[in-house]
Amino acid sequence: MSMAVGDRDENEPMMDMNTTPLIDVMLVLLIMFIITIPVQTHAVKIDLPIPTDSQSNVDPEKNKVMIDPAGTITWNGTPVDLAQLAQYLEQTKAMPVEPELQVQPDPYARYIVVDNVMAVIKRSGVGKLGFVGNEQYARVF
Repeated sequence: MSMAVGDRDENEPMMDMNTTPLIDVMLVLLIMFIITIPVQTHAVKIDLPIPTDSQSNVDPEKNKVMIDPAGTITWNGTPVDLAQLAQYLEQTKAMPVEPELQVQPDPYARYIVVDNVMAVIKRSGVGKLGFVGNEQYARVF
């Protein structure tokens, strides 16, 4: 007793394509491509600034920022620009106990310079800020 599947006769050739050899060839090609692809390394060359011994300019107790009439900004007596001032303020924020920051602008200092310094101080997020030498403003007018 023979079982017949569908209308196909036993002597007819198979009409389905055998895909096993195609899959084998594709897997071999895929492995060959994976092996031959070079390892991608992404490197970006960056010239980092050389660290200086700027920690010695930061006092752990209190620091004083002064602005003179010529527009020179000083940090504990050392002339600095706004970028250096921001670095010093970040160093004070990194200390275990944040030191007090005293700001003393000269009465004849330009407003724009004082405003820029105050903007840097505000952006740094200093918690202990005080203005010193306010009695000098009473004598100006």
